[in-house]
Amino acid sequence: MAAPGRRSNFEQWFEVRTRGRYAGPVASRPTRPDGAAPRSVRPAPAPTRPALKVRYELRQSELVDAAAGVFADRGYDSTPVHELAQQIGLAAGGIYHYFGSKEQLLIAICDELVDPLLARARDLLEEQADATPEARLRALVAVWVAHVVDHRDHMLVFQQERHQIERGAQWEGVRRARKEFERLVEQVLADVVSGEDRRVVLSALLGMVNHTAQWFDPRGRLDAGDVADGYVALVLGG
Repeated sequence: MAAPGRRSNFEQWFEVRTRGRYAGPVASRPTRPDGAAPRSVRPAPAPTRPALKVRYELRQSELVDAAAGVFADRGYDSTPVHELAQQIGLAAGGIYHYFGSKEQLLIAICDELVDPLLARARDLLEEQADATPEARLRALVAVWVAHVVDHRDHMLVFQQERHQIERGAQWEGVRRARKEFERLVEQVLADVVSGEDRRVVLSALLGMVNHTAQWFDPRGRLDAGDVADGYVALVLGG
């Protein structure tokens, strides 16, 4: 990892002229009078050569995970980009190399939370198509809780910045994936909970599972599977 204030050889190498998910057309990186990086620039997009693209995207994902940890601990609004860069061992310009703005980085953190969960839930319910309703619910909640535990920092940031997610066209993808996941949960609940109670149970389950990030201790007595079983027992009334 590069020392604070210096760009790594890897980052210097990727001054490329192709496109990436969180990047726009290449532009020169302006500076403010104090020499700090600007709040929003157009980063050099991801390379198209397969080997370089894999390395670029891996590094981008590593930065997302590291930023999620910092924001979860210090708060998104309370952490300016130059302090974030210091915490993860980059120059501020290194962050803008991969993300055009601090908000794009926040969107990437939320994407890494909701997109894989939605994809796994879809696959699981397809695999469990012939299972009993209760078994489908247990399997879905188990995957959900495990994902929240594995992405604790991402979930904490998502909860802290929920007010931002609810507005703005740039958040449409996150909102769409979140709503689609909630629809899948509601469909599973429809087979085990009566109609009028379903929305109440859905809201309770969303609150319980997502709040797991606030208190779960991986060194504690309960593992993620135990927690998931407990939530399902509450839903089923047993």
